[in-house]
Amino acid sequence: MVAIKIEDVKNFTSQLFIKESFDGFLLKEAEIVTFGTVSVDGRLHRGYFLPQELEELGEGTYAPWKLWRPHFFDLIKGKRLPERFGIVLQASGRQTEEFCSRLGLEQENLPALYLNIRYEDSTLYCVTGLSLKIFTLDKTIEQEWDRQGELLLKKMGIACTGQQGF
Repeated sequence: MVAIKIEDVKNFTSQLFIKESFDGFLLKEAEIVTFGTVSVDGRLHRGYFLPQELEELGEGTYAPWKLWRPHFFDLIKGKRLPERFGIVLQASGRQTEEFCSRLGLEQENLPALYLNIRYEDSTLYCVTGLSLKIFTLDKTIEQEWDRQGELLLKKMGIACTGQQGF
């Protein structure tokens, strides 16, 4: 797990809230503080959707970020930045499957890959994280997800500095 400091907050938030850059992820949870606090549990309520929509969503537990993105953009747009926000994105099943395949890891042993986005006091961090069902002293899986998080940001042209390991 590493914390990557985002230097270009405007570009990152544009990628997150306006562009489709993070649309491949799922929303696990979020909290945005403006004049009030909005907290979101990203779990899908399947009864809300039409059968055709459910088919497109697949079998996952969490809603795709692309469904939530416009709502969050509406909350933050304007002349004032939020006081703070925290968003936990989870890699989709397809993303996790590809990641596991590259490492020769069985997907059932890696239930989740996360990007934890934290903004407060004009500072923005993206913290990588994962959940493992197996015990290992080898940090290869964590290090590879940390590397993938950094590569993702670089591909988006997001300026970031240093990483702090936990």
